[in-house]
Amino acid sequence: MSLHTPGLEHRHAGLAELSSRYVNCDELAWTPTPFPGIRIKVLMQDPDTGLQTVLTQMDPGSVLPDHEHVALEQSWVLQGRLVDHEGEVIAGNFVWRPAGSRHSAHAPDGALVLGIFHKPNRFFG
Repeated sequence: MSLHTPGLEHRHAGLAELSSRYVNCDELAWTPTPFPGIRIKVLMQDPDTGLQTVLTQMDPGSVLPDHEHVALEQSWVLQGRLVDHEGEVIAGNFVWRPAGSRHSAHAPDGALVLGIFHKPNRFFG
C-alpha cells in the first residue's frame, strides 16, 4: 500500500492492510515550504496518485502565491482566515475549489488550515 503518513511509518509498520492508521499530529514536525511563513504537516499521502491531506500553518501576512488546483481542493479553516480575490473563509468554515481553478491566497492574521488535495497544486512564477 502506498498510502502512508510521512514520519510515522514506524508506528504503522506491521499493521494489517485494512487497519486504521491513527495519527497523533503533535508527533509530526512542521516542515517548511518554499513560501515564507508557511509550514505543513502531511497527515496522509499517496505518492502514486498525488492524494494528500495536509495541515497548513500560515503566519500573519503570509502568502501562498499564484497556483492552480489541478484537481478538486478542499480546505477547512481551523484558525484565522484565508483570503483571495473571490472572498474570505474564516475559522470554522470550509471552501472547496474545482479542478482548474487558480488563485493566490493570503492569511492577514495567520491561519491553520486542513486541506485535502486530490493532486498536487501547480505553482506559477
